[in-house]
Amino acid sequence: MKLTYKHTVYACFTGYIVQAIINNFAPLLFLTFQTSYNIPLAKITLLITLNFSVQLITDLLSPLFIDKIGYRVSVVLAHIFSALGLVLLPVLPSFFSDPSTGLFIAVIVYAVGGGLLEVLISPIVEASPTDNKEKAMSLLHSFYCWGHVGVVLISTLFFVLFGTVNWMYLSLFWALVPIANTFFFLKVPVNHLIADGERGLTLNELFKTKAFWLLIVLMVCAGASEQGVSQWASVFAERGLGVSKTAGDLAGPTLFALMMGLSRLYYGKYGEKIHLARFMKLSIVLCIASYLLISFSPFPVLGFIGCALCGLSVGILWPGTFSTASKLIKNGGTSMFAFLALAGDLGCGGGPTLVGLVSSAAGGNLNTGILAGLAFPVLLLILFIAAGRKNPQK
Repeated sequence: MKLTYKHTVYACFTGYIVQAIINNFAPLLFLTFQTSYNIPLAKITLLITLNFSVQLITDLLSPLFIDKIGYRVSVVLAHIFSALGLVLLPVLPSFFSDPSTGLFIAVIVYAVGGGLLEVLISPIVEASPTDNKEKAMSLLHSFYCWGHVGVVLISTLFFVLFGTVNWMYLSLFWALVPIANTFFFLKVPVNHLIADGERGLTLNELFKTKAFWLLIVLMVCAGASEQGVSQWASVFAERGLGVSKTAGDLAGPTLFALMMGLSRLYYGKYGEKIHLARFMKLSIVLCIASYLLISFSPFPVLGFIGCALCGLSVGILWPGTFSTASKLIKNGGTSMFAFLALAGDLGCGGGPTLVGLVSSAAGGNLNTGILAGLAFPVLLLILFIAAGRKNPQK
């Protein structure tokens, strides 16, 4: 069977599932790591910081080599690093007197893969000949959400059937996904964003483009608006539904990811009938409303509903900004996508941090922290209105 660009897009869909595995599998095992290896909570928390820090560094460095070695080699390496990290996760701890060292090394390895995937997958889809780029981009990013939901549900079912003591076999099972997709990417056609004979923008030219910096701020705010609530979704579930912490950890993030995925799936299906900028603006308004509902609701269950609405509202922001960047800045190339991913990751780290710091200063009042996080979607709306007035056509 001859593989076409349709199969390339399918491979990219799976690539985002791989990234979902990398970001969401290990957190399900934090309590297991703590009890099995006698690792203090501070070191367990460091696993999250290490994962996203390495991905940020990879985002930053990737423009230096991706264009030189090509998209195919780079995306294959991304899957190899991802699979290797998942294989090493249950293997390395036994080789060190301090098991946390083995966990750290495994996380670093698969985080390199995750960072590369984040930079590469979107431009590969953008470079593929598809009918509607905005639809394809939104559908692509929905697969991260489906991957997130799938990782939580399948892993939970595994733990129920076989116990958390056998988690190492599950890690090897998840490693099969990037291994299989490695062979897929070796066969499918892969285009480069910058066609042969054309010249992409240099970093200096990119940095001098005003639209680029507007898009960077949009990505920071999009990431912060998303994760400012997502990271605390389990707390809202626990309070709103009156369930245990374990059930809250499953229900909150899963519902948030499901609603975010539905938003992206909706635009991916009906995108040709929807004005992207208008859809994004309405989504930002809904995001602001969800933040206000969470912050001022007198009933915990309404706070949980606000969390779900936030997931629905932020779904289009990340893929929508990527699509807008491709339209506004021609020949931005890999560097543009890398810095957009970097900005999004900075927002993903900054949003929850601001919410947590303000909540702590307010005596542990999470509603006050969420109210402070409202600054990000409000800034998004201001930027959209200002940009629209300056250039209504775009």
